[in-house]
This record gives sequence, C-alpha cells and structure tokens, in this order.
Amino acid sequence: QVQLVESGGGLVQAGGSLRLSCAASGRTFSSYPMGWFRQAPGKEREFVAAINWSGGVSRYADSVKGRFTISRANAKNTVYLQMNSLKPEDTAVYYCAAAPTSSWYENEYKFWGQGTQVTVSS
Repeated sequence: QVQLVESGGGLVQAGGSLRLSCAASGRTFSSYPMGWFRQAPGKEREFVAAINWSGGVSRYADSVKGRFTISRANAKNTVYLQMNSLKPEDTAVYYCAAAPTSSWYENEYKFWGQGTQVTVSS
C-alpha cells in the first residue's frame, strides 16, 4: 500500500507560482510512475503531468506545458509539481496519484491522495 499526502496549495494571483508536494509512504514508492491530476468545480478530473520511476521521462497536458514541471526525489519519497505563470483556469483541487494501471493520462491509478486546493485570482 502507498499513502499519498499533498501539500503546497493555496491562493495566488494570476502570473504567480506555487509548488505542490506529494509525500508518499511505503518502500515501493520509487518503483511507481507518479501523476498529478486536477478537478475544477463542475468538471471531470483531468490529467496534468506524470513522471516515470526514475524521473527521466515526464509528460504534460497541453494546457500546462511550458508552465508546469513535475519532478521527484525518491530518497525523500516525494513528487513535486512546480507551477509557474498560473492562470485563473488553473484553479482546481490537485491530486497526486501513484501506480497507473493503464495509460499515464487516464484516471486509473492504484493510489490517490486527498487533494490540495489551488486558487488563482485574476
């Protein structure tokens, strides 16, 4: 089992930055690809970014490419999402996920965090 706890969310003005962290428990963290998803009010949860077990490969949604960066520190059992040039449309609850069961881009991961709220004001 892997437990995930997100932190770092908050309120920021448009153009600002935030860094989300996802702390994982469990010895097998370093073997899993990790992902970040988000869900805005009234919308379905959507893919944001994902990273492979070593950190050498990452993928992004087109809407965040060039602004967000996913990274991981396996020694700290932590994955990060650096978010720059934030826009009001980035407002959502952001979820960390581990161990995709199919495509990285789908909502089909074995383990999920509880989410952290990100609000971007205009």
